[in-house]
This record gives sequence, C-alpha cells and structure tokens, in this order.
Amino acid sequence: MSPEDPRTARTKGRLRESLLAECADRPLAEVSVSAVVRRAGVGRATFYLHYEDLTALAVDACADVVHAAVDALHAWQTGPSAVPPAEPPAALAAFLVQAADRAPLYRTLLLQGGGGPLGRRLHRELSARARAEREAVGAPQPELVASAVAAAFTGVLADWLHEDIRAEPRALADHLWRLLWALHGAIGPGGGPKADRTR
Repeated sequence: MSPEDPRTARTKGRLRESLLAECADRPLAEVSVSAVVRRAGVGRATFYLHYEDLTALAVDACADVVHAAVDALHAWQTGPSAVPPAEPPAALAAFLVQAADRAPLYRTLLLQGGGGPLGRRLHRELSARARAEREAVGAPQPELVASAVAAAFTGVLADWLHEDIRAEPRALADHLWRLLWALHGAIGPGGGPKADRTR
C-alpha cells in the first residue's frame, strides 16, 4: 500500500478532529456534514472526496480506540513466548477509562452485543492479533479461539459502554483479563495466567 499523500492526510485529520469536537456535546445523529466541514475549514466536495458519509468519517476518527484496545490487551508482551501475568496490564484499565470519556460517540458505532461498524473493525483487528499469537507458539485452533476472544472482548466492551454491564474500569479490566485467558486456554495449551502458575 502506497503512503497517503501528506495533503490528504492533513485534510482527513482536520475532518476527524472536527467530528470529534462536534460530538463532544451531542450525539452523532445530531451532527451534520455542514457543521463538520465548516469547523474543519474545507468544502463539502472535499468531504465527499474522502468519506462516503459521516458514519465512515466517525469510524475513521474512532480508529484510535481500536488500536488502543489491541495495544492495551497486549501491553504485557515482550516476545512471542512471553508468559501473560495473572493481573491485567495497567494499560487495559487506562484504555477503559478513556473509552468511557467518549462513550456517547462510541455507542453510536459500537452497538450492544458488539455490532456496528466500529464493532466489526475491532473484532477484525483483535482476531487477527490473537490468531497470529497462537500461530506463533503453535497453539491449536488459532482461528476458532481468536474469533472467540475478539467476540468476547468486543461484546463486553459494547455492553459496558451501553451500561448493560455495570463495573468500574479497573474491575472490568480484571474480569475481562480472566475471561479472555480462559478462552485462550479452553482448547489446548493456551498459556493463561492460572495454568502458568501451576507449572
């Protein structure tokens, strides 16, 4: 993939920042393309050159939450054979705190149960990372387990943001950590924290 033209990158960056600013105090459904382009200082034609609609822009603007989630879950890793700690990395709770700050926008894109455009993107990237990890250590059924891990994290995160699950970020991080490693260890040697402590 060729690198993005710097001018295009700057324009898209302004549009992303504009959308996030517009959504700071109102839901995405109440934001208009006109308001976004006015704040960004670009024309409507420029907007539609880069994005099909506001939802596409919103998913792009929220891509950082996907990368932050993946990074937070793997902050403990120093190599492909590193043993996961019994406690979740601090980055996971920190990620949940940050996600809560933008919950109104994320709820528009990440539907209950983990659906929606942001949910699909999060599931795809988490699944790819988990699958690569299992393949690197020769763990069985990498595709199946990776899908289960991605679905569990995405669904729990979505339901928490929609307030169907009530928990403080630190407590949720602990529960999620144990849940995800239980899934990793459910089929063959998954290397979960509990299993490692008994070796």
